[in-house]
Amino acid sequence: MVDVGETPEHSYSSSRDALLARLKRIEGQVRGIQKMLEDDRYCVDILVQLAAVKSATHQVALSLLESHTQHCVRSALERGTDGDVKIEELMDVLRKFTKT
Repeated sequence: MVDVGETPEHSYSSSRDALLARLKRIEGQVRGIQKMLEDDRYCVDILVQLAAVKSATHQVALSLLESHTQHCVRSALERGTDGDVKIEELMDVLRKFTKT
């Protein structure tokens, strides 16, 4: 249990700054794509940038999935408390990533 006013420790805490920096770069890429549309740029150029954003967000997600599995899921399994719940939660998230 986390005390009031205390920040909880998340599995991604050690890479939080890197993840935020990556998301800010993605935000900049999206703004660039908006500008490309406003400037009536060539469709293929816009699509290439969209693919880059998709890939970048996918990498952020993989990083979070890995840290969640290594920390949260592993801890639950070691404690023997809610391992099945954590595995099902992880599988639900993975199913969302495999939808097309």
